[in-house]
Amino acid sequence: MPKVTAKDTKKSKGVSEAAKKRAKKDPNKPKRALSAYMFFVQDYRERIKAENPDATFGDVGKLLGIKWKEMNAAEKKPYEDKAQADKKRADRENAVYKADGKAAKKSKVVVEEDDDDDEDDE
Repeated sequence: MPKVTAKDTKKSKGVSEAAKKRAKKDPNKPKRALSAYMFFVQDYRERIKAENPDATFGDVGKLLGIKWKEMNAAEKKPYEDKAQADKKRADRENAVYKADGKAAKKSKVVVEEDDDDDEDDE
């Protein structure tokens, strides 16, 4: 009896088709907001790497996670403030981005409708 591989199943076939249909990412889309933990990681990664020069990338990540869990609320506060400010920035940029996108789509529709009206008048 022949073996059934992942290539032969419908599920894997659908996944590959979906991956091909993925839309291109818009380079103008604003960056997402960083979390408090990510601000902490940006700040502490070099310190952890200096303290543990032979640590792998995964080990550094684990050490950062342990350090974050050990921190109290007062120590996390500056990172949480940065995260809040970054969230406001991201929300503001997203609102502008979405408003510009809708305005561009509406103007395209209006132009297309105007072209259709000109053809009917002739």
